Amino acid sequence: MKTAILHNKPVNLEQLNRENFQHIYEEGKKGKLYCSDCGASVRLYLGIEKEPHFYHIQQSSRTCKEMKLNVEPAHTVTREYIEKDGFKIPVSRSIAASAVNIAESVFKKAQPVKNIPIYIKENTPDHSFPNEYLQALFRSGIFLDTQQAAAVSYIDGPLLVLAGAGSGKTRVLTTRTAFMLREKNIDPKSIMLVTFTAKAAAEMKDRLLYYPGMDHRKVKKVVSGTFHSLFYRILSFHSPEKWASGKLLNRDWQREQIIKEACKDLKLDEREFAFDLALQQISYWKNSLIMPEKVKPENDWEEQAAALYKRYELAKGRKGIFDFDDMLTECYTLFRENPLILEQYQSRFRYFLIDEFQDINKVQYELMKMLSNKTSNVCAVGDDDQSIYAFRGSDPQYLLDFEEDFPNAKVITLDQNYRSAHEIVSAANQIISLNKQRRTKSMNAQYTSERYPFLFFPYDEEEEATMILTDIQNKIAKGFEPSDFAILFRTHTGSRAVFERLANSSLPFKLDQDAESFYDRFIIRSMLAFLKLSANEDDQHAIKDILPSLFVKQSALQDIKAESILKDCSLLECLCHIKTGFAFQESKLRRAIPVIRSLTGLTPLTAIEKVEKELGFQNFLKKRGSEGNKMEKGSDDLKDLKVAARNFNSIVELIEHAEHMKAMNKEIKHFSKSYKNAITLSTIHRSKGLEYNVVYVAGAVEGSLPHDHALEAFRTGDSAPLEEERRLMYVAVTRARKDLYISVPERKRGRKAAPSRFLAPISRSLRR
Repeated sequence: MKTAILHNKPVNLEQLNRENFQHIYEEGKKGKLYCSDCGASVRLYLGIEKEPHFYHIQQSSRTCKEMKLNVEPAHTVTREYIEKDGFKIPVSRSIAASAVNIAESVFKKAQPVKNIPIYIKENTPDHSFPNEYLQALFRSGIFLDTQQAAAVSYIDGPLLVLAGAGSGKTRVLTTRTAFMLREKNIDPKSIMLVTFTAKAAAEMKDRLLYYPGMDHRKVKKVVSGTFHSLFYRILSFHSPEKWASGKLLNRDWQREQIIKEACKDLKLDEREFAFDLALQQISYWKNSLIMPEKVKPENDWEEQAAALYKRYELAKGRKGIFDFDDMLTECYTLFRENPLILEQYQSRFRYFLIDEFQDINKVQYELMKMLSNKTSNVCAVGDDDQSIYAFRGSDPQYLLDFEEDFPNAKVITLDQNYRSAHEIVSAANQIISLNKQRRTKSMNAQYTSERYPFLFFPYDEEEEATMILTDIQNKIAKGFEPSDFAILFRTHTGSRAVFERLANSSLPFKLDQDAESFYDRFIIRSMLAFLKLSANEDDQHAIKDILPSLFVKQSALQDIKAESILKDCSLLECLCHIKTGFAFQESKLRRAIPVIRSLTGLTPLTAIEKVEKELGFQNFLKKRGSEGNKMEKGSDDLKDLKVAARNFNSIVELIEHAEHMKAMNKEIKHFSKSYKNAITLSTIHRSKGLEYNVVYVAGAVEGSLPHDHALEAFRTGDSAPLEEERRLMYVAVTRARKDLYISVPERKRGRKAAPSRFLAPISRSLRR
């Protein structure tokens, strides 16, 4: 059905402006929509593979007739604004008034990716290996294809294994270790197996125990672990007191405390300076082996970060403590300054297996080169198409140039994808093929699902969340499990609308443990603080949160509290009594009082826009944006808040919603550890290495995926960040086993959005 009754007025989907679909959907959830024929309650279906339509909540034996609509409905659901006395006043606008603009009114159907080559099943692989142990593996149910077997049995000399998505690299690494122990009778103590997570190292050893002919004692003697754990063991062996575990800064707050102390030395207010990003930058410099005295700042922010770097290292030295990065950089120094110690380890370790080689950084690479210098028996396993951690110092160039440092290296490509259906693998191949800095390869699937990936086109973030939730609910009703699903985003902020939908549903879901609540983000807190003060002038937390955006030091907070008691007035009113020593700043503080008070009664969106315009909030954002925050700009946060604010009629409603969502975030993170059967809500970075039956990739538009920072770099001639963004898209797509849905919102952060350039190869209608 295309017609329903809302507040005694007919609503027809063919005459409804596109932006109003979400509103009508919400009204249906509140029980305000009725069938135009039988009068029963109906709702609006907003999903992916079917067009929007009204449906009865309760099944009925009769078939209702579609109402013929000859007049345009007049129910008001949207707002326009007029300028009056310097700010905007909302005025009514009818649903049908905007129907004149045909382009905006048309619902764009989801489209399957159809330019997929026909699936041709390859011949059954030959498992008649000449080697007896490989045959024993086959008989025990451990199957290897020809390329995998070649990688497993090539032991002496450097080897680069290009392991494409879903190609079974973990099986190859584990089986190769078993082959070395059982077939080649290599001393397990001479094997170093390096992974990027402790979990991966443990899983490989556990698997080895079940391989045919494995001696459990030998398996336990294989030296395995992460880069950090392995090199920390070396450091602590040679200087146990210096590297005692109790001296490790193993909590973020411990590192932050040192940086905050250094900020005070440099007269940097921690509330205004992005110290968390400075810590990230310091880690990047250390992993790139750029010591404090070698840093060459490219801008003012980096100059300040470099000064903090020096103080951070000096403070650690004085206190005799160390961080995780020191485990690598100090071991590198130990080897360089003590050739005899290095030679000792070169003689002990003769075989090196390195997992996720595309994610290796400079200090890790240099350490492995040092240790393997005598034998060159390095087996590096990785996929340059999945290198997505440049911000940590990872560089796929080490994989691309492997043969330069390891001459005569053998290169084996694992090009069979055992995870995803042919349709998904083919789409992924087409997406990544446009990257120029890569080793050419094309993955082949082992089966077809005859289900094409879908591109769907929600109006904005709100509708995107609704369409994804509806699709999940429909699939679960047909027998899918919550754990079958993953919803992937470029950054945490992109998950706000979906998180809110899931939090208000009965579906179990889990999210990254470090996923900060949207409403806890610094810029969001700062803006909401103005709104909170309009409702409560004595809100101490709100007063504290507005000070940075007014460029007032946090030390002024005590003065404000004291003045409030002495003058018996509200905390807000005390802003006019602050003495900063700058007339223009004191004038701005006085002006803030009437502006904040005038927010009362305004809609949240209008209030936010007024703070922006009249209190110079944009100037504050520009200052924050220049402080190295390239990945997630504060201005983006504010735009996201405006999108959320449109859903509320009063400031109090928005504030209550924000507090509820913050509480829900904490609760979900607390319980999600115990969830075994839950929907996964994750950034693409965090999803790497995982797989799901159904994957939704959200926000595939320019400025989001690819991110703005990559587009800016590309405009100045640097294509590397854009290529990494394409690899991110490739990683997201290849997480899906059977079903893949890519969302292309028409609007992002309140503005018209262009489809991601990465989708052009798989959709003719989106080609540039």
